[in-house]
Amino acid sequence: MAILSKDRISLQASATDKADAIRKAGELLVNSGCVLPEYVDGMLAREQSMSTSLGNGVAIPHGIYENRGHILQTGISVLQLTDGVEWDEGEKVFMVIGIAASSDEHVGVLSNLADVIDDEENLAELLKTDDPDVVVKYLGEKEPS
Repeated sequence: MAILSKDRISLQASATDKADAIRKAGELLVNSGCVLPEYVDGMLAREQSMSTSLGNGVAIPHGIYENRGHILQTGISVLQLTDGVEWDEGEKVFMVIGIAASSDEHVGVLSNLADVIDDEENLAELLKTDDPDVVVKYLGEKEPS
């Protein structure tokens, strides 16, 4: 199964605050069978100890080491927030990428993500699109070359 699929993408969504955004990204992972509900608590706990913001309006919440038993399969979720939420003091996040990985399978996705957020045009398209295929195009697994 692909690490990113359309059933784990929520576009033009809203969240009341950072915790709500993390819960929503986590629920996409739960509802698609990637993690047990307890994993979302780990995502919230991780954020309490360390910010998962990458800058440029993107955050990558993920669980804590103790939650690895709650991961059923590796997957990422994408929550695009139309109005964004305050993440860290004075910083807004418009895209929350929830990560559940039991091994290194997500490393390629993170590499793609780093490339995308470094390219302002690609990032702008990702933050504004209403087409889940665009998200899969940028953040889905790349075929090995």
